[in-house]
Amino acid sequence: MCTVIIRVPEDPRRPTRVIAIRDEDPGRPWNPLGRWWPDTHPGVIGVHDVRAGGAWLAADPATSRFAVLLNRADDGTLPDDAVVSRGTLPLASVSGHSPSGSPRSRGFNLLEASPAGARVLSWDGASLRAAELTPGTHMIAHDDLDDPQTARITAWLPVFTAADTDSDPWWTQWLRVIEQSAELAATDDRALIRDHRHIGIPTLSLLVAVASIDPDGVEVRDAVLPAPGEWGPLTFGDAPADR
Repeated sequence: MCTVIIRVPEDPRRPTRVIAIRDEDPGRPWNPLGRWWPDTHPGVIGVHDVRAGGAWLAADPATSRFAVLLNRADDGTLPDDAVVSRGTLPLASVSGHSPSGSPRSRGFNLLEASPAGARVLSWDGASLRAAELTPGTHMIAHDDLDDPQTARITAWLPVFTAADTDSDPWWTQWLRVIEQSAELAATDDRALIRDHRHIGIPTLSLLVAVASIDPDGVEVRDAVLPAPGEWGPLTFGDAPADR
């Protein structure tokens, strides 16, 4: 049940800003931002899921494409042995191949962003829908874009909307909003830094990524939380292009 905040500019020459919080089972191995797919997706950087080989988040700086994946419930009837990992979706997206038709995967929200605009593709096992993002600030979680029934969106979207992203670095005030939200218990429905174990799901917030997308490329950085489901000072590494 990840959370993504995105600000789409009025002027397409200005950068689109994204902060993404990754919720995952701490026991599932993963690698931080890097070029983990040199043979199949050269030049693509992303957060690597070691078990299935795909990505939670991916970016192609050469084409200014960015994508991040969020799980959502579905009513699909595909057996487990017929399901394709959702981690293939961000990699395909930044390579110019968005999902279409009836994806052979479990439910998802896939945020795609480029200088041409941003949209969320949502698959619930029955239909694939696209929601184009208008200029402004938006949030995505486990249901629809800007879903008023999702407590964390209702609580924090107005606060993110009011926050300035022209500071240096640009993500400073958005991180302050996340820090403010972390005063809530990680089990609170309004929390952005989350712990889902009390509802039988083994996922906790593990990672924060920040991304800026404009016609000159994509700059993305990541920072691991001090402990799963716990907020603390973050240290963002250099953009992978500089590593």
